[in-house]
Amino acid sequence: MPYSPLLIKPFRDEISEVGVQELLTPNDVDEIMKQTGTTLIFINSVCGCAAGTARPGIKLALEHDKKPDRVASVFAGQDLDATARFRTYVSDIPPSSPSFALFKDNELVYFIPKHRIESRDANSVANDLIAAFDEFC
Repeated sequence: MPYSPLLIKPFRDEISEVGVQELLTPNDVDEIMKQTGTTLIFINSVCGCAAGTARPGIKLALEHDKKPDRVASVFAGQDLDATARFRTYVSDIPPSSPSFALFKDNELVYFIPKHRIESRDANSVANDLIAAFDEFC
């Protein structure tokens, strides 16, 4: 059973407040994915590791001086078509939410799956993202 939009709104707002663009449709995904430069896609989720680690981690990472040209999210379990379209861009990787995918000139260069988020704290995830930003952005 899907979660109520009223319950999901804070999960969306938490990251949109720091400049993360929501990708709500397959067209939104295609538009951002055809841009050159660096793009971080966050696959958001309602699970506890998204709330306690992934969303706080991305917020901390985005305070770093070096960051991607664009940061966006799809919401697994909510924006089904957008999430399915995004997953075609990482089709060699099993579905994982929450997760992070960093692209440079449309090539996947870094990926953090759920199993590298759920057993860690927000600072650890932020440090992984910052290291990727430093290397690829």
